Amino acid sequence: MKKELEENIEHNLTGDEETQKEEESQKRSWFKRGKKGILTSTADKKETPEGLWSKCPNCNYISTTKDLEEELFVCPKCNYHHRIGSQEYFDFLFDNQEYQTLFDEIISKDFLHFTDLKNYQQRLDEIRSKTNLKDSMRVAVGPINGKKIVIACMDFEFIGGSLGSVMGEKFSRAVDYCIQHRLPYMVISKSGGARMMESAFSLMQLAKTSGKLSQLSNAKLPYISLLTDPTFGGISASFGMLGDLNIAEPGALIGFAGPRVIKETIKKDLPEGFQKSEFLLDHGFLDFIIDRKKLKNKISDLITLFGN
Repeated sequence: MKKELEENIEHNLTGDEETQKEEESQKRSWFKRGKKGILTSTADKKETPEGLWSKCPNCNYISTTKDLEEELFVCPKCNYHHRIGSQEYFDFLFDNQEYQTLFDEIISKDFLHFTDLKNYQQRLDEIRSKTNLKDSMRVAVGPINGKKIVIACMDFEFIGGSLGSVMGEKFSRAVDYCIQHRLPYMVISKSGGARMMESAFSLMQLAKTSGKLSQLSNAKLPYISLLTDPTFGGISASFGMLGDLNIAEPGALIGFAGPRVIKETIKKDLPEGFQKSEFLLDHGFLDFIIDRKKLKNKISDLITLFGN
């Protein structure tokens, strides 16, 4: 042992640089592994499939999509309500996901032969094949805690949930169905406004849907308007704000024109939280704000109260 120590001291004093570098390199490279599958070339790397993880746009919390779905797409850290479509709403609102869709046979057509960046009919065909949706609103009837209700829900994926002739027709037929079967009516709004590719046909739906709600009111049937993020333009200017109860999800952006347009128009800074559902509640535009996890039981309670 003593002899080895003397040899090491002598070796260090002689300054054999190559030997020292080799030993240091071996010490530094102890963690390197040469087995295939651990050191993988770029060409052999496999990308993580999309859709497995979700990042909250509000607090950057990362969770699996499955966990987020179990939370009804509400961030478990900051309670941010992710934007979801009609399928997700129908699945967690209706008992045991048992519901019947109505008026799915109605689809939009390009009556005006409108063209902007692309032909309107081509745009419709592409979005239908991409989303498997026929238009920007779906209507379904089914039980919520045993109480039957008709729900019309918008899909933002379909041209921004825009209000067109088909949405107006589905809305009107849903009202007729409610009157015929004596059922309450609920609309879940999520839209950027009127679909200008249909021009006057789209704008006429504001008066058409508002008129149908008068018939629902005359029949003494309740209409609940749920405003989610975002609800703008022709929706907020018509049936979105005409509910017997106007309610909203937390943090939903609701208004007519967007905050940036308003700021550029009036040349003034807007109040903090302007056009958020909490701001609208403070200024009397909403009756209350409801968390998505409590929505089903709350709607059930409201049906009972209106029924009495």
